Amino acid sequence: MRGARFLGDRKAEVTDFPDVEPGSHEVLIKVRASGMCGSDLHTYRASSSEVNTDHRPGHEPCGEVVALGPGVTSARIGDRAMIHHYLGCGTCRFCREGYHQLCSQPGPYTKYYGGSAHGGHGEHMVVHESTLVPMPDKIDYEVGSMIACGTSTAWLALEKLQISSRDVLAIFGQGPVGVAGTMLAAEMGARVIAVDLSDQRLKLAKEAGAWETVNASNVDSVEAIRELTHGDGVHASMEAVGGGPTRKQAAQACRVFGRTALVGERGDATYDATPDIIHRHLTMYGSWTVSKFGMEDCANFIAEHNIPMASLIERRVNIEDTVEAYEYFDKQTSGKMIITFD
Repeated sequence: MRGARFLGDRKAEVTDFPDVEPGSHEVLIKVRASGMCGSDLHTYRASSSEVNTDHRPGHEPCGEVVALGPGVTSARIGDRAMIHHYLGCGTCRFCREGYHQLCSQPGPYTKYYGGSAHGGHGEHMVVHESTLVPMPDKIDYEVGSMIACGTSTAWLALEKLQISSRDVLAIFGQGPVGVAGTMLAAEMGARVIAVDLSDQRLKLAKEAGAWETVNASNVDSVEAIRELTHGDGVHASMEAVGGGPTRKQAAQACRVFGRTALVGERGDATYDATPDIIHRHLTMYGSWTVSKFGMEDCANFIAEHNIPMASLIERRVNIEDTVEAYEYFDKQTSGKMIITFD
């Protein structure tokens, strides 16, 4: 079975992996599409001593059930499914609510597909039947792989912010997560101000439905946003970069009684608590990935509203081109990139 793995220090390779068979309550997935996510770059860029070269990356898998292990009751051969890429104990409160990534009773069964276990950057993968998320008929495998992490991560943040047609929303970072948020929020009726350093990504954001764009390499993004909102600031903001400066700017760009959601991971942020948060009655949300039920809600919303999420895909590559694809993706100027197997 052909698959890719990271070797550390921005190196990857495509190689043969042993064929796999599903165990108890597991299914074998023929991967049809596997998204490349910005958080994969953390592992791609890590040193060779930090990378587990035994496991295939890829935590945005989507495919078809082709074999059932013993005891499987909730899946059938031929099912089309997105994969919620976490497996917890299945019995604690968070697992029962679909947030396996928050499992309060982790053990040897706990898995992170694409990290501690094989992910979607290979022709087949084995997952627990509880991780399967059904796909609406209108959703194809490529869009399903986008929803498997990045797009549904943006969805949850927008849900927490309760975005509607009343809002002007600033989204800092127009990578795959941020630009998906732009497209979803525009469909929710919000006027979106897209902020990024890349003209290429801002062009994509405009095509995705952004009301205005701000290139933060040329101007003070907070001042530019205030000029666009008659000095008031936005009703809400979402930070999808994972940087200290942009987290602070996302807070400062909000008006009094505004709200902001932090999505981008890693790094620190320093706020002047009184003017930035307290005296402005700012509500702050942390938002990390999504539950398997939230993933299903996101897919249904996209299908019901006929949202053209596939237009955000810049490149489709086959598994043999994965090394070159990550070299390009590492520049962080591109739109969504998908490994396809059809």
